[in-house]
Amino acid sequence: MNLLDLLKRPESKTLEFKRDLSSPDGVLHTIVAFANTAGGVLLVGVEDATRNVRGVANPLAMEERLTNLISDSILPRLIPDIGVLPWRRTHVLAIQVYPSPARPHYLKSAGIESGAYVRVGSTNRRADRELLDELRRFARGETFDEQAMPECDSEALDFQAASESSADLRKLKRTDLESLRLMTRHQGRKVPTKGGMLLFGKERHQYFPDAWIQAGRFRGTDKAHIIDTLEIRSLPLHAVEEAIVFVKKHSLHGIEIESVRRKERWNLPPVAVREAIVNAIVHTDYSQYGAPIRISIFDDRLEVENPGLLPFGLTVDDLLQGVSKLRNRVIGRVFHELGLIEQWGSGIQRMVAVCLDAGLASPVLEEIGTRFRVTIHTTGIGAPNVDKTDQAVLDALAEDNGLLTWEIANVIGLTPRATRSRLLKLVERGLVRVIGTGPQDPRRQYFRVG
Repeated sequence: MNLLDLLKRPESKTLEFKRDLSSPDGVLHTIVAFANTAGGVLLVGVEDATRNVRGVANPLAMEERLTNLISDSILPRLIPDIGVLPWRRTHVLAIQVYPSPARPHYLKSAGIESGAYVRVGSTNRRADRELLDELRRFARGETFDEQAMPECDSEALDFQAASESSADLRKLKRTDLESLRLMTRHQGRKVPTKGGMLLFGKERHQYFPDAWIQAGRFRGTDKAHIIDTLEIRSLPLHAVEEAIVFVKKHSLHGIEIESVRRKERWNLPPVAVREAIVNAIVHTDYSQYGAPIRISIFDDRLEVENPGLLPFGLTVDDLLQGVSKLRNRVIGRVFHELGLIEQWGSGIQRMVAVCLDAGLASPVLEEIGTRFRVTIHTTGIGAPNVDKTDQAVLDALAEDNGLLTWEIANVIGLTPRATRSRLLKLVERGLVRVIGTGPQDPRRQYFRVG
């Protein structure tokens, strides 16, 4: 453990500074929160505001005191790594806490209902009943959407809706409902899982009244003036497309007029929008009540926010590295089979890549309260990153007359098949727009965006 490297970093989900042990409760809260969430390092002897190293006078005595304090105060028993790090003429105490398989940990004096904490950003938050239940499920290796709903029967799911959703891929049989975990057996009879009810339940909103999407377009950069709203209460698979249509409706940056031509400029890469919305639906904590998924469009950004912290053990840095843990295995499996999730863990990385390629800043990922938010800023930070061939495509479309695939292929010297592949990627990045009757239309025309 390198002290200098730690001091360069601000307090975060996995790092906290304490000047001393004068307030042991705060230290214990942090240790419990680290163990329940994603682990972390607590440095004693460092001021939290300034990161000035004060050191500790007698590190070995403090180490023993802290070891006893943790042993006497936290249940289930927790044994972090405690080390003494030298710093000039003093020492700092470093407590390394690992994510614990024995979650939830809590303060013995307060009891599990009031003494369990989780880490949210750089703060500790007392775990409410829903978070305690999620901690227990996580420790058992279960997910909320896999749980049975014994109060319902085998007819609670809309089989026709489920069949239509997969019609392009395969013919769904009723036995497939169990293999997909949309249904399960409970005390000798078939009942829907919570994931099945959320995806295809006939009365899904009776059981999950907050499982919908609230979309809004606001004037300016705050929520003082609302221009348009939409409540999306469709089945999740349909809600994805409805939400994307709403975002596209309001994501025109403006219309440029050059001579007699008008050019529409889109300010959000379609792939990034889709990934953010799908990610929100798949990773929402549906055990929470009181707030739906929210999509907010401002003049300078798009925010997609869902109930639920990151799955325990994950940090934002993990997401950016492609590490993924499904909060909802049933919903995630169905979305994966239908092609809405291409590869586990790749969605956030793809979102970042298309934003950077479009000349936008990397999306901001953050936990706020007990919610997770993705923010895509629409203010460019530079020209889109394209290679010579893609630039040749964009140059060919500069006149804004629209070209067919074979016409573009002749200009750039590639086969029509290779050209279609290039065009598809440019459309996904929001740099090219396609107009036609559908994917098989041989007369589809391509236009440059912006």
